[in-house]
Amino acid sequence: MGPRIRVLTVDDSVVVRRIVTDVLASDPAIEVVGTAPNGKIALDKIVQLKPDVVTLDIEMPVMDGLEAIKEIRRIDRKLPVIMFSTLTERGATATLEALSSGASDYVTKPANVGSVQESMDSVREQLIPKIKALVPHLAAAAAPAPVRPATPVTTRTRTSAAKAPRALVIGSSTGGPEALSAVLAKLPAGLGVPVLVTQHMPPVFTRLYAQRLDKASALRVVEAADGDAVVPGTVYVAPGDFHMEVARRGPQTVIKLHQGPAENFCRPAVDVMVRSAVAAYGGELLAVILTGMGSDGKLGCKAVAAAGGQVLAQDEATSVVWGMPGAVTREGIADEVLPLGSIADAIQRRLGPGVRPGLGTTATPAGTTPRSTLGTTPSSTRTSPLPPARPPAFRPAAPAARPSQGRW
Repeated sequence: MGPRIRVLTVDDSVVVRRIVTDVLASDPAIEVVGTAPNGKIALDKIVQLKPDVVTLDIEMPVMDGLEAIKEIRRIDRKLPVIMFSTLTERGATATLEALSSGASDYVTKPANVGSVQESMDSVREQLIPKIKALVPHLAAAAAPAPVRPATPVTTRTRTSAAKAPRALVIGSSTGGPEALSAVLAKLPAGLGVPVLVTQHMPPVFTRLYAQRLDKASALRVVEAADGDAVVPGTVYVAPGDFHMEVARRGPQTVIKLHQGPAENFCRPAVDVMVRSAVAAYGGELLAVILTGMGSDGKLGCKAVAAAGGQVLAQDEATSVVWGMPGAVTREGIADEVLPLGSIADAIQRRLGPGVRPGLGTTATPAGTTPRSTLGTTPSSTRTSPLPPARPPAFRPAAPAARPSQGRW
């Protein structure tokens, strides 16, 4: 047994601290080196104990999680921090703010569950894999399995020229919210194709996340609804707990949402979205896989490559977790493996000369301000024409099992 992953747990609830401590202590690769009831005490313990990972509650007295993550990032830019959040609008808003402030990932608290054992099972299923994914070198050292050798970055060799894409699909998970925001912020309003996004997130989170992206991007960003017409210049974010597909309906391509079985332990799943896009667009497709744990998106990208489409993957150095893009890279199906800062440029280059910042825009009337990529200008001042208004669309009802807004 090698060195274990040292974890500091921060939560004002004695019950939560005990549950998290007991769950983590049950894993031989993890050691809980300390606990703290608020962010202020946590900052002192981070300096004293030098943990490898911190789990951080959002709502705490003295110093809450949002204040704490900002202070943590001032003293340590790389320390993995996992936020604990409730499945509520308030919890989702605070979690997205924490991710913007430097948090590595988050887990959701089960609300009003029937027993302590159910709470422990939920924490175990969510938290332990994320801790190990965020410090893979320690997880590998603590495990009896041999360490996987470094993955050589190889890209596929084309035998024929790629076709111009008619759609862009993007998949991401751990670290994805900020990575995706960085990519979309650099894409122009005149993007000549629709953008389909699956980011692993629960309900409520995806709606608020789409709203944040809409403010930060020159593109129109919406949480997808069943029956939406898929049009160029719009980004469709798969809603939490629903798979998102696209399908032909007469002359239109439309969004289809459903609650089929989880794939890769995920719903929404990147593979489900990408497979449907291949069926709708064939090889005229560009797929991008950003940071995330697991391998969701690999099989979908294999289908893209087989159809003659193009695949981009984020590189290991800039990924929070190089699981999903690493799986695509190891499969040898990526046309390019790129740092995050180069992906938006590569997207525009591969979409072709028809995509440029000025495409589809109109002159800005005197006295008005164009929309900035920072999202400081209201949507009503956009200089590019919006897609046609949505037809009346049916959104499937939320699953009955969605937790209520409780705190445990």
